[in-house]
Amino acid sequence: MPRSLASAFAHNFLGHSPRWYKLCLLLFLLVNPLLLWIAGPVAAGWLLVGEFIFTLAMALKCYPLLPGGLLMVEALLLKMTSPQALYDELLHNFPVILLLMFMVAGIYFMKDLLLFLFSRLLLGVRSKSMLALMFCFLSAFLSAFLDALTVTAVIISAGVGFYSVYHRVASGNNPREPIAFNDDQSLHTNHHADLDQFRSFLRSLLMHGAVGTALGGVCTLVGEPQNLLIGHEMGWNFSQFFLHVAPVSLPVLVAGLVSCVLLEKLGWFGYGALLPVSVRKVLADYAAQDNAERTNDQRAALIVQGLSALILIGGLAFHIAEVGLIGLLVIVLITAFTGITEDSRIGEAFKDAMPFTALLVTFFAVVAVIHDQQLFTPLIHWVLSLPPEQQPGMLFIANGLLSAISDNVFVATIYITEVKQAFISGHMSREHFEALAIAINTGTNLPSVATPNGQAAFLFLLTSAIAPLIRLSYGRMVWMALPYTVVMGLLGWYAVSYWL
Repeated sequence: MPRSLASAFAHNFLGHSPRWYKLCLLLFLLVNPLLLWIAGPVAAGWLLVGEFIFTLAMALKCYPLLPGGLLMVEALLLKMTSPQALYDELLHNFPVILLLMFMVAGIYFMKDLLLFLFSRLLLGVRSKSMLALMFCFLSAFLSAFLDALTVTAVIISAGVGFYSVYHRVASGNNPREPIAFNDDQSLHTNHHADLDQFRSFLRSLLMHGAVGTALGGVCTLVGEPQNLLIGHEMGWNFSQFFLHVAPVSLPVLVAGLVSCVLLEKLGWFGYGALLPVSVRKVLADYAAQDNAERTNDQRAALIVQGLSALILIGGLAFHIAEVGLIGLLVIVLITAFTGITEDSRIGEAFKDAMPFTALLVTFFAVVAVIHDQQLFTPLIHWVLSLPPEQQPGMLFIANGLLSAISDNVFVATIYITEVKQAFISGHMSREHFEALAIAINTGTNLPSVATPNGQAAFLFLLTSAIAPLIRLSYGRMVWMALPYTVVMGLLGWYAVSYWL
């Protein structure tokens, strides 16, 4: 029977999301104005932050842009923040938005090269613990000089490439044809167990890679946006920043790499899955056939992609322009010299990046609410009221906790501004000011791996095309990040408290 108009509205609201999820969101939208009226904007602001985290946790039920966007529209209507404050937040973070728009699309046009290189790595290294260590170390090394989102885009592209090849072959399709690979119904029954194991294998590699971006990103001036901000406030150049942070960052890096190997050896927290023999054979056959059938046109395209990758790395390392503009340069070079002239093929490259870009704008609306309602201010003042010897350790913990639920760039901005003001006012020495700056930098980078909220690279991975394919949910990501959070958080806190 045809639906009534009322049931049609109910059905269309958030599409195919579960009924309980739709009711939860409606409850949120009803409770928020009541709490604002009864308890005030601070309580309502914290509830809004919790609700937004809930939408991220349920990302596989409904893409967070929809429910999160509705919550932020309500926050604007309730005047918990303003359109101007949101716009200012977007202007402040425009380089990140530009990066997502163009750099991720640029990486898309390198997928043939990435699949070629990572296939050699995947098929050439038989030891899973060694393979995981290489993924983690390479991600850390690249993130020390490049942007973490760029590195994450690379490993996501490689993961999607591997998954699509095996899924198409296991479904009886041509792996080179652009056939959908997100439906298991056409999968032969005897391939289901191997596919599940392959998913677990890819999950572990991608999580090692994502954690690696945090391990390397904390080390250098250009590793993370907040590093550049803090370095500018402190007047540190590249080498000075590295040396000041090294007593914390380098021991944590070593501990993180050791943790990577131990997790694979012990098989704890969802790690340890091996590459199934059947999957290895499919990927090896694909690579061998690819090599045998590669035409001169394809070889020329690989050379262009390789040269563009070198230009990308050089441009990022020497900061010749904003990261997003370098990504646009890569798009222009690869498309111009590989014969990609159709707007449909170029538009395909933006499919993964644009939804996340829109979601990030919604996330910045949450940050605007936090800023306007001064939700973090009491904690900042409390930390600065402690005895000087306790401040670095507590600042590390406070930054870590807040960064796990908010934007670590925003948290770092608020804290370094307050601390610098106290220094200028003569309330602390230069040496103590430097110790607090290191605590802020490492606190926003290390414990924030606890949740996808804290690290943009984690959030990008969670909301990327590969997350539902390999069954990487918010809860599973938190669980797999937990051992790293404990090791990096505890060692980072100890180093900040006793080695500075």
